Amino acid sequence: MSLFSPRRKAPAASPVRQRFGTDVAARLDADPMVERAAIPAAQVYYRPDFLDAATCARLIDTIDTNRRPSTLLSDRNDQNFRTSDSCDMDRWSADIQPIDTGIADLLGIDPAHGETMQGQRYAPGQHFRAHHDYFHESESYWPRMVKEGGQRTWTAMIYLNDVTEGGATWFPQAGIKVAPRRGLMLIWNNMNPDGTPNELTIHEGMPVVEGVKYIVTKWFREGRWIK
Repeated sequence: MSLFSPRRKAPAASPVRQRFGTDVAARLDADPMVERAAIPAAQVYYRPDFLDAATCARLIDTIDTNRRPSTLLSDRNDQNFRTSDSCDMDRWSADIQPIDTGIADLLGIDPAHGETMQGQRYAPGQHFRAHHDYFHESESYWPRMVKEGGQRTWTAMIYLNDVTEGGATWFPQAGIKVAPRRGLMLIWNNMNPDGTPNELTIHEGMPVVEGVKYIVTKWFREGRWIK
C-alpha cells in the first residue's frame, strides 16, 4: 500500500483504468449478492458472507503461522504509521488458489492482474493510518510499479472475524466507515471515472480496542502483474 502524499503533477486520464472501473462496476451492479454503498464520492461495494467460517479460520491460522511486521511502500520512514503484521499468501496452494480465483471472478478481472493476496493481523492498539491504495507517481517507487503491472485499480478486502471493539475501515473523505464482520468483502475502485486516482478513497484501518482483527486484501493492477 502507498501513503497519501501531495502530487506534484496531476496524472492524466487513462482509458484503460476507466474501462476497469466501468466493466467491474457493471458486473458488481448486476450481482444480486453485492450491494453498492450509497455514497457519491467513490465506487464502493459490499459482498456479505463471501467466505464461510471454516475458510476464515484456515486463513487466520495461515496468517498467525507466517506473519511478519507490516511494511510501507513509501519514501518516508514512519514506524508508527502501519503497526500491524502481514502475511503474503501462496496463491498457488490448494487452500489459497480457489479464494484468489474467486475474488477475481467476482470482479470479472483476469487473475493475472491481481497481486499476491496479503493477510493482515491487528492486535489491540494496532492500526494503519490514513493512506491510499493507489500508487503516487511522484514517489521514487513509481518506475518499478510501472514495470510490475502499473497502477492499482480495484481493492478487495475480506474480514475474517468479528472484532469486539474498534478496527473499522474508515474512508473519512468519502464518508463511510465499515466495521469488521466475518466473511464480508469490501470492494472499492481506487480510480475516478476518468481513470485518474481518486483522492477521496483515502482510508484508515482504525485501531483495534478489544479483540484481534484479521483480514485478507487483494489488489488489482491495470496491467498484468503475473508475467
